[in-house]
Amino acid sequence: MNVEITKDFIGVLVEKINEQNAKAVKEMLDGLHPADIAELFDELSTKEQAFVIDLLENDTSADILLELEEDDRKKILHTFSAKEIANEVINEMDTDDAVDIINELSDRKKNEVIAQIEDKEQAKEIVELLRYDEDTAGGLMGKELIKVNKDWSVITAIKQMRKQAEDFEEVFSIYVVDDDDVLLGILSLKKFLTTSANTKVEDVYNDKIQYVNIDTPDLEVAKVIEKYDLYEVPVIDELKRLVGVITVDDVLDVIREEAEENYQLAAGITQNVDSDDSILKLTKARLPWLMIGMLGGLGAASIMSGFESALEKYTILLMFVPLIQSTAGNVGIQSSAIVVQGIANGSIKGGIFKRLVKEFLLGLLNGLGIALVVLLITHFVFDTSYYVSMTICVALVSVIINAAIIGTFIPIFLNGRGIDPAVSTGPFITTSNDILGVFIYFMIAKSILGF
Repeated sequence: MNVEITKDFIGVLVEKINEQNAKAVKEMLDGLHPADIAELFDELSTKEQAFVIDLLENDTSADILLELEEDDRKKILHTFSAKEIANEVINEMDTDDAVDIINELSDRKKNEVIAQIEDKEQAKEIVELLRYDEDTAGGLMGKELIKVNKDWSVITAIKQMRKQAEDFEEVFSIYVVDDDDVLLGILSLKKFLTTSANTKVEDVYNDKIQYVNIDTPDLEVAKVIEKYDLYEVPVIDELKRLVGVITVDDVLDVIREEAEENYQLAAGITQNVDSDDSILKLTKARLPWLMIGMLGGLGAASIMSGFESALEKYTILLMFVPLIQSTAGNVGIQSSAIVVQGIANGSIKGGIFKRLVKEFLLGLLNGLGIALVVLLITHFVFDTSYYVSMTICVALVSVIINAAIIGTFIPIFLNGRGIDPAVSTGPFITTSNDILGVFIYFMIAKSILGF
């Protein structure tokens, strides 16, 4: 049944929740996907959200919680006891999702929840996963996987697989291990089904398999899955033993979070924030880059003050300072954005010198195109002299080339030293180009106009 979510629907739902009409609320939400219900939660108070979570089946409630933003999820879980979280939430989740939820709790409540988990095998796996850094393959992986021994016959493997898969929602791959759990390869389901029952697994498995180590960074895991078009990738430890798997949905979360972080860094926001965060947190995230921008503005003003006497004679030059600064800033942002994107997806190839030469030529071509237009406008619209128009045009070409080179060099330089290149975009590039752009502008003006 398809349910159309409208303002009227939300209004009636809130009314039924406040009336504590459980039957009506369940009927209204029946047929909605957990992701759709999670989206509805934006219109509900924390108390109303908790009512819905408590009302629905545990597996549905667990799926809804996974779809929520971390801050919203924390507020709801705060209303639950440790026993409720363990039995109604954690018990319905795969181990990797369960670890994510538990990591969001306070240390005290985290220990209480683990103690309340009835399935001791699940509790043991969760405790094991909690040891790993969240930004590594170990922190991403789940323990739900199907594995068969290379020495088993096909018929034995089928029996064991049935036992292992009883509690799994989906099975993507069948992994082959030896007696020490060392990962050997993967078993094709088609080949498995078309092979005689007495054939040994070692005779039919494929040893060409992609895997990641337990300490592989999460972004590297994402690149492996993307490069080889995998639904999941196995994780091995230092002894090459199979310890878990990472599915593509876990990697999508990593990619999304990285994209959000890079976008905020490029915009000059130093922390991961949301629009509904506190004013203090938002201020702390934005202020550092604003201070850098302010220093850049003061630096440009300081340069201009050194040409004060010349500006008394050529005040027209002041009119085009914003043009110089904005053009340099825009070119720098464009160049750095392309480089940062290339670094992120692994498409940056070749030496830095070759790329800088390419950016130089690109900047020269763009600069000449813009300069020609500016030459005509300044001379015929603003009625500037030939020499002043030439000054502006030569300065424009120069600052565009300079900005293109800076915007290309800095991200590559930082990335080569293990620093996130996203920090070099936005205000940093803009500020550096503002200062250099003004300096270049007035030095060229001094050369051409002779002041």
